[in-house]
Amino acid sequence: MTVHNDTVDNAKATPDHAQPFRELGLKDDEYQRIVEILGRRPTDAELTVYSVMWSEHCSYKSSKVHLRYFGETMTEEMGSKLLAGIGENAGVVDIGGGDAVTFRVESHNHPSFIEPYQGAATGVGGIVRDIMAMGARPIAVMDQLRFGPADAQDTKRVLPGVVAGIGGYGNSLGLPNIGGETVFDETYASNPLVNALCVGTLKVEDLKLAFASGAGNKVILFGSRTGLDGIGGVSVLASESFEDGAERKLPAVQVGDPFAEKVLIECCLELYHSGVVVGIQDLGGAGLACATSELAASGDGGMRVDLDAVPLRAENMTAAEILASESQERMCAVVEPDNVERFMAICAKWDVNAAVIGEVTGEADRLIVSHQGEVVVDAPPSTIADEAPVYDRPWARPAWQDDVQQPAEVDKSVALVDAWLRMVASPALCSRDFITQQYDRYVRGNTVQAQHANSGVLRINEESNRGVAVSADASGRYTFLDPNMGARLALAEAYRNVAVTGARPVAITNCLNFGSPENPDVMWQFREAVHGLADGAVELGIPVSGGNVSFYNQTGDTPILPTPVVGVLGVIDNVEQTIGHALPQPPDSTAQSDFKLLLLGHTHDEFGGSVWQEVSGRGLSGLPPQVDLANEQRLAQFFADSEGISAAHDLSEGGLAQAVFEMLLGSGKGAELDVTGVHEDAFTALFSESASRVLVAVTADRVDIAVHSATAAGIPVAVLGSTNETGEITVAGETVSIAQLAEAWSATLPGLFDHALAPNSPV
Repeated sequence: MTVHNDTVDNAKATPDHAQPFRELGLKDDEYQRIVEILGRRPTDAELTVYSVMWSEHCSYKSSKVHLRYFGETMTEEMGSKLLAGIGENAGVVDIGGGDAVTFRVESHNHPSFIEPYQGAATGVGGIVRDIMAMGARPIAVMDQLRFGPADAQDTKRVLPGVVAGIGGYGNSLGLPNIGGETVFDETYASNPLVNALCVGTLKVEDLKLAFASGAGNKVILFGSRTGLDGIGGVSVLASESFEDGAERKLPAVQVGDPFAEKVLIECCLELYHSGVVVGIQDLGGAGLACATSELAASGDGGMRVDLDAVPLRAENMTAAEILASESQERMCAVVEPDNVERFMAICAKWDVNAAVIGEVTGEADRLIVSHQGEVVVDAPPSTIADEAPVYDRPWARPAWQDDVQQPAEVDKSVALVDAWLRMVASPALCSRDFITQQYDRYVRGNTVQAQHANSGVLRINEESNRGVAVSADASGRYTFLDPNMGARLALAEAYRNVAVTGARPVAITNCLNFGSPENPDVMWQFREAVHGLADGAVELGIPVSGGNVSFYNQTGDTPILPTPVVGVLGVIDNVEQTIGHALPQPPDSTAQSDFKLLLLGHTHDEFGGSVWQEVSGRGLSGLPPQVDLANEQRLAQFFADSEGISAAHDLSEGGLAQAVFEMLLGSGKGAELDVTGVHEDAFTALFSESASRVLVAVTADRVDIAVHSATAAGIPVAVLGSTNETGEITVAGETVSIAQLAEAWSATLPGLFDHALAPNSPV
């Protein structure tokens, strides 16, 4: 078959018919570049393929010039820890003993505003398939959520649907949700952030990569059938240039089926273990257009694809629609001819639909796609997958940055107890149980800690009790005030959260959520955050294994707070030795039940971007806390070397006051605290958000050992006092009961959303 300039998959696309490339998001010069590559006018299918693959979402065309800094700064030693890194579906870390762990976080922000339930659900489904595509079994998920003001009307529409979508999909897959964050701020109104993280495990030898190799090998599409869902955003597919009749109504957001994905997971694992897969790619953003072009571009030959062989669930789909559809629960594999029968038999066993849709050819760098007897795509796959335009967009430090960094005004005249009650009841710090109780945290039986924990901890090897700890953190408020330091603080907090469990941090992932890249202010924020994160990774000596960028997060001309979500993965040799965040319960009534509380780290007068600044109505100003990552390393080493730590809780938002409350919550205990060794001002001691600090509980006989170990490691330590049986906290002459704090802490979200939440059903 041959491709004809004027014969395409739709009769209307004649030479004198203007192609709607602008509606597809392509600029004039980008369209001309496509014409130059092909040496002719693109077919409608080719135009669609290039437009989706050259989109910001798929090509990173505005961020790539800055993301290169991660590779430029990574040392050989850091890179040696990775089996797969930046550019793959997910980062994979060799953790020793033949075991490997893969993790990644991605955004599904805009779909979750349009269709909260399906947007969030398919965000979970998509990140799970990224993990599957590495040859791994997904073992847990996490989420990072950002919404508008908690009392805003639209938040009551979006949050319930998002939470139900995450729970509905993840619970149905049988994956524990082991942690996350939910943050409220007015800049996220009409632009929520839904970032989903997944963790998977595999044996080192089972690693799979996305490439099409070996002429004659077959290309097999398996999983759900391909439909019209998820392509409403590709406006040309609903325009007259692609339809002979009336405008076709297409859902803008994918529709997920978690039960189909659960079966697909088991099917993939058996295919991998049977050794019948040469290369594998999941179908997510840009659908089959992405899977085929990326497989072909990274292979050693070309590829031919016949769209007539693609199983469909909608009639009369055009080639462009088939290629751009983002229907969920689909994978694309490259299989040797002798293994096709076995491959199909395994799919049939799991009742997974599968079809041979093409083959790898010896035609180097050529992707040829046919439909209804016509060649609709004939292009170099490398130009589709790897050669999108790269923009070094203007960036400049905003003129207003100096103004927002003026010293923060802090009202310290409030009584300590009054401030404490206001803090724990604020949307920034209040209980998230109302949300997280909709998630299954303990399914599969390997969750060691999740609820309220510093990090989610999972057992990954039942024989050795080896496990992993995972945390993801971000502060848009800190990053707004200083993007470089804000990214470092997110990294520091995630790293510290992992370290205080006793785990050894080994790798980093990220999801960088920002406004429009066409705004020089935003691009400056982005560049600064990338440099802060990359330089911080070098200082900590652990690699960035991959990431995701989400731009155009704004309402009108107002961007969201710059929000670099940073995830850190840690390894713990024996999960039975995991350090928890809360006081342990005594095994019997005669056991030692009181503890000494110690604070590790320096406390400074740092309130820029703090929760107290927000709660007291002082706006957003000043500098965020300053972090020296060498201090974070000292803390990590302390917890790796120490024994006999009864509990440890990192200090971050809300400072010492929040950490003390959360450590004592549920223990039935109180404490008498002396904070004079923390800071001369009690208010600062309790509510400052200085970094590199951890609250530690030890039994009385371990105090001297802990103090000596911390001091020897170069970590400042202050003995705060002892727990007691009063159920009250006394500090600086004021007293508040844990019951009072708990009541204020637990009432906020139920009071706001009780009538809005519809668990586990589409909203």
